[in-house]
Amino acid sequence: MAGRLKQSIKRAVITGGLEVSFCLSRMGLLKAAQGRGVVFTLHHVRPAEAEAFQPNRHLDITPEFLDAAITALKRDGYRFIRLEDVAAALAEPGPAQPFAVFTLDDGFRDNPMHALPIFEKHRVPFTIFVCKGLSERSHTMWWDTAAALIGKQKRLTLCLPAGRIDVDCSTARAKQSAFDAVAQAVFAGDETKSVAQLDAAAQAAGINPHALVAESVMDRDELQALGRHPLVSYGAHTVSHRGLDALGDTEILAELNESADYVADITGRRPVTFAYPYGDARSATPRTAGYVQWAGLKLAVTTRPGTLSPASLTAPHLLPRISLNGLYQKPRYVQALASGIPSRLNRG
Repeated sequence: MAGRLKQSIKRAVITGGLEVSFCLSRMGLLKAAQGRGVVFTLHHVRPAEAEAFQPNRHLDITPEFLDAAITALKRDGYRFIRLEDVAAALAEPGPAQPFAVFTLDDGFRDNPMHALPIFEKHRVPFTIFVCKGLSERSHTMWWDTAAALIGKQKRLTLCLPAGRIDVDCSTARAKQSAFDAVAQAVFAGDETKSVAQLDAAAQAAGINPHALVAESVMDRDELQALGRHPLVSYGAHTVSHRGLDALGDTEILAELNESADYVADITGRRPVTFAYPYGDARSATPRTAGYVQWAGLKLAVTTRPGTLSPASLTAPHLLPRISLNGLYQKPRYVQALASGIPSRLNRG
């Protein structure tokens, strides 16, 4: 009950902050927070589902919301550019027309099915960050595995490196609490071992984690076909989708280079952009940014919120990126986020 209340309060605070930020932006206040432009993060773009238990719903937006978001940004005077052109746009003499960049992580099958028609309608280019291990089916997505496993259980009993989990899963609310416990445990211990043990538990329950990946993520042939589209660019997104900062130096470089080489093999061109798995302190640090630069990747994006200004070029391998969250699907919230005011207020 306490966890549910905490989540409700958090969502109310975020919603209130977005509403206030939208109003401030319409009044022309805190104009400097807008900077020169913004990079948006997306994952799934697909019709909404009605299930009560959707622990990853924040990763889903509907095609209708994407359409409305782009329309709202157009009304606000934004132009749409490729991620690889951000450095040049930031170097333009000001004042310049603000820009927006759309990026999608992991290469889900719903991207060409539901997102592409919207991008085509508005002639908006976009970058998909490709995770080799997912497209080649050698790795799994623990967040989908956990959701599927918990969704089948009345009670979850699971041993992970961080400890034993034994919790009720009889209601949607209890399932969400169980998912939160698993998510915390995955990163409290060794992530690689945690994912392997979670996968084993799912297999024992009749769930194939690799099949979940194959069902939702584009394979090499699909990526190659989509990559011919003039609006599409690809960036690197590691092999295993593990938090990079917990890995050794050799492992980090392997994750970066194998991922970039995979994209190069598909498209005939080595990518110049990269997205950190998770995008926060688990992956995006000054240490890992140094390896990204060493691997020859020119721009790298985090999931730390913020807008872009010429000063952003002092750290081109740790660029901010704003998530379009499936829990807050209103066009004015996109306008508020693009204004940079929520990020400015959050920094105090």
